[in-house]
Amino acid sequence: MTGVSVPRRESALIGGVFRFHRPLVLLTQAVICLISVFAAFTLRFDAAVPEYYLPHLHFALLVWPVTKLVVFWAGGLGHGWWRYVSLPDLIRLTLGNFAGSGLVAAFTVAFCPVGVPPHGFPRSIFIIDLLVCLFLTSTMRIGRRVIWEVSQSRSRDISEGRTLIYGAGDAGVNVLREIRLNAALPYHIVGLLDDDLSKRGSSIQGVKVMGSGEDLASVARKLGAETVLVAIPTATGPQMTAILQRCQAAGIAFKTIPGLSKILDNVNLTAQIRDVAVEDLLGRSPVVLERQRIQDRIAGKVVLVTGAAGSIGSEMCRQIAAFSPAMIVGFENAETPLFHLDNEMRKSFPGVRFQPEMGSIQNLRRVEEVVSQYSPSMIFHAAAYKHVPMMEAHLFEAVENNVFGTFNVASTAVRFGVEEFVLISSDKAVRPTNIMGATKRMAEFIALSFADSATKFVAVRFGNVLGSNGSVVPMFKQQILAGGPVTVTHPEMQRFFMTIPEASQLVIQASVMGRGGEVFVLDMGEPVKIVDLASNLILLSGLRPNEDIRIEFTGMRPGEKLYEELSHLEEGTMSTPHEKVRVFAANAIRQPDMKVCLAALREGCANRDTGLLISTLTQAIPDYTPSEHVLARVELAQRAAK
Repeated sequence: MTGVSVPRRESALIGGVFRFHRPLVLLTQAVICLISVFAAFTLRFDAAVPEYYLPHLHFALLVWPVTKLVVFWAGGLGHGWWRYVSLPDLIRLTLGNFAGSGLVAAFTVAFCPVGVPPHGFPRSIFIIDLLVCLFLTSTMRIGRRVIWEVSQSRSRDISEGRTLIYGAGDAGVNVLREIRLNAALPYHIVGLLDDDLSKRGSSIQGVKVMGSGEDLASVARKLGAETVLVAIPTATGPQMTAILQRCQAAGIAFKTIPGLSKILDNVNLTAQIRDVAVEDLLGRSPVVLERQRIQDRIAGKVVLVTGAAGSIGSEMCRQIAAFSPAMIVGFENAETPLFHLDNEMRKSFPGVRFQPEMGSIQNLRRVEEVVSQYSPSMIFHAAAYKHVPMMEAHLFEAVENNVFGTFNVASTAVRFGVEEFVLISSDKAVRPTNIMGATKRMAEFIALSFADSATKFVAVRFGNVLGSNGSVVPMFKQQILAGGPVTVTHPEMQRFFMTIPEASQLVIQASVMGRGGEVFVLDMGEPVKIVDLASNLILLSGLRPNEDIRIEFTGMRPGEKLYEELSHLEEGTMSTPHEKVRVFAANAIRQPDMKVCLAALREGCANRDTGLLISTLTQAIPDYTPSEHVLARVELAQRAAK
C-alpha cells in the first residue's frame, strides 16, 4: 500500500480509537437515554417524583434505554462519526428517536396493563422523554462537529494562505466547508465574492460576502488575500476571462475547480482545486453522450483506430476503451508515440486489450494485413497530415497520405466487410484555401463514394483542438517560457476551438447516429481570436501581455485564411437529436467521378506534375482556391517544362 507513512505510536492510537469507537458511542447513547428518563420524570413532577410513581421510574430506567438502543443500532445511528454530522444524519436521528419512543410506548402499554404495576404512565412523560432524548443526541453530535471544526481552524496558520472564494453558490459553500474540515489545505478563507448583489453583506458559515467581482482588488487589499479560488463551475468563457483579468490586475494568484460534469464524478472539490487552464476560458459546456446507445454499438467489438498515437487518435482510444470493446487496434506510423500509447493503455485500461500495430496507411498491403488479421467491426480513420504551411510545401505527400491513404483504408474496409468507417475530417475542408483542406475534402468524397456499400461510411468535421501536437497552444507556451515574443500571424485571425476529449466524444456520438453517407459537423461554439488566446495564455502564466511578454504579428503563412468555416452555404444542413452535432445531406455535396479523379492525382504524384495535381483538385472541388504560394509553384513548374 502506498501513501504517507504513519508513525507506529500514532498508528496504534488511531487503531485503538477505531476499535473502541462503537462501544463508546453505545455507552454515550445509553447515558443520554438514562438522563432523558430522569429528566422526563423530574420535569413532569417538578423535581419531586411521588412515591407512587417510583415503580414507573424504575421500569422506565430498565426498559426504555435498552429499547431505544436497539432501535438506534438497527437504524445505524451508532455507526457514524459525529464530527462529520450533517443534515441527513440529523434527519435520521430524529426518525430514530420517534421510532424509539414509539416502541417504548408500545412496550409500556403491552407489559404494564391496568392492574399490573407499574401501570398508568402519564402520557406527557413519553413526550418529554422524546424531546429531551432528541435534544441531547442532536446536541452531542453537533457539539462534537463544532469542536472538531474549531480545532481544525485553530491548527491552521491563519497568517498564511489567506484566500477569497469567488462564488457563493453551492460549489463555493462546499469548497468552504471542505477546506475547514482539512487543516492540511493551504487555504485560510477570509471572505467570499459573488456577482449576485443580493448576497452582498450576507454571512455563509460565518464568512462574509464582501462584494462582487468588481470589488476583488479592494477586498483583496483590505483582507490581505493572496489567492482567489474560483468556485463557479458554470462560468462561461468570457466570465472566466474577466475574472482572470481582475485577478491579474490585483496581483493575486488564482485557482479554480472543474466543470459541473467532473464535480458530479468526484464530490471532493478541494482535491480538484487546480490552476486555471486555457480550456476554462473557452467556457465549453459538458458533452452529454448517449452512453447506452454507444455502449450497445461498441461493447464486445474490435475497433481499429488509424493515426492512433496522434492527439485525436490517442484520445479516441481512451474514449472507446470506456465502452468495453473486445479489442482496440492502434494503427500508427510513428514508433515512439505508439510505444508510449501502448504502455498508457495497458496501465489505464487493464481490462481492455490494446494491440499496437506499426504501419502506414499509404501501404495498402500492410493495411490489408491488419484488417484481415483482426477483422474490426469499426474503423475510426484519424491518420492524416494536418499542418497547413507544411503541406503547402509538400503537395504530393499531402495527396499521397490524405487522399490515397484514406482510399486504401476505405476500400480495405469494404473488401473485408467492416461494419462502420468513420472519417475524421476538418473545418479546413470547407471552401479550402490550402492543400491540407483540399485533401481532406477529397477524403470526404472518397468516404461518400462508398456509401452504397455494405459498410456504413460517415465523416465528421470539426475545427482546431486545444493542445494537439503542433497547435498554437503548445507553441505559445514554449514561447512564453522562453521569455517571448509570442508570435501571432494576424491581429484578426480567428479559429474554432474545442478540447481534445470533447472532440473525440462527439466523434463517437456522431458515429452511432449515422446511417451512412453523411457528413457530420460538430458544434464548435464561437470563434476565438488567436491574439486573445495568446493574451490569455500570458495572463495564465502570471505575466502581462505586451509588458512582460510581447505579442508580435508575423504575417499570414501560405494557405492560411483569417476565418475558418464549418459548413458550406450550398450544402443542405439538418439538425440531429444531439444539440452539438449537425449533419449535411450527402446529396447536397457535389461529388466528382472518383475513378477519373484518383487516376489523375496518381499520375500527377507519379510524375511530380504540380500543374496536373492542382488542376485536378480544382476541377473536383470547385470552391478550392489555391494559395499564392501553390500557384507560384505551378507557374514555376510550367516554365521549367517549357
